[in-house]
Amino acid sequence: MNLRNKRELAARALGVGANRIKFDPNYLEDVEDAITRADMRSLLTARTILIKGIKGTSRARARIRHEKEKMRGKGKGSKEGKKSAREGKKELWVTRVRAYRRHLKVLKDRKEISNKVFWSLYRKVKGGQVRSLAHLRMLVEEEKKRKQA
Repeated sequence: MNLRNKRELAARALGVGANRIKFDPNYLEDVEDAITRADMRSLLTARTILIKGIKGTSRARARIRHEKEKMRGKGKGSKEGKKSAREGKKELWVTRVRAYRRHLKVLKDRKEISNKVFWSLYRKVKGGQVRSLAHLRMLVEEEKKRKQA
């Protein structure tokens, strides 16, 4: 006996997926006789139709990994070696240069510096002549003074 249509009817009536519907093998005749959604709901209350639980992704492995990380002690006091041993020099350089370029772009958009000055400072940033954001601001001030004079 093929109960696929009954399974799909029950799934629609009960608002779950067809794969989650399970029929009690002792009462398959009752399932076969049921033809309406109301019949399916009554079979659910009679425990002839069962709804399987939802299968989720198990968090067990994640919990174990988290516990291990807590045991290993990755806090500030456990770190050894230079800062550059964990974060490379290039990554530091890239983040610094991006900050300088962002600052320059803001100044140009506000019309605080001209396009010519912007590209002059941009090249200095690329060449490594700018030490910090404060140094960049100082260079901008110098350019403004030179422009006024």
